[in-house]
Amino acid sequence: MRYAMPLTALLLTLPLCAACAGSIQVAMPAAGCSSLIPPKWADPVPSAAFPQDNAEERDWQVFGVEQTGQLAKANGRSTDVIAVVRACEARDAAAVRHIRRPWWRRLPAD
Repeated sequence: MRYAMPLTALLLTLPLCAACAGSIQVAMPAAGCSSLIPPKWADPVPSAAFPQDNAEERDWQVFGVEQTGQLAKANGRSTDVIAVVRACEARDAAAVRHIRRPWWRRLPAD
């Protein structure tokens, strides 16, 4: 009889402790990294218009300038894609850090 009260109290608190020790649910980001890249970037950057056979020097100079612009556009896409990948990696690393924190640090701050 002397152990009945502590045992009853223990049995009543067990469900409360079990509710606190639930598993962590990990939700993937709603948008994947590839969805951040514009769909038009799958198409190649077109070349500048090649001058005609009877072209003058100026036509060739214009072609060189336009071709350089197209190259700059293509290289800009590469830089932007690398930035998107780095941002996605940082987002995923932040989610992992959040999951690995102790449960009391994961509580929302009011």
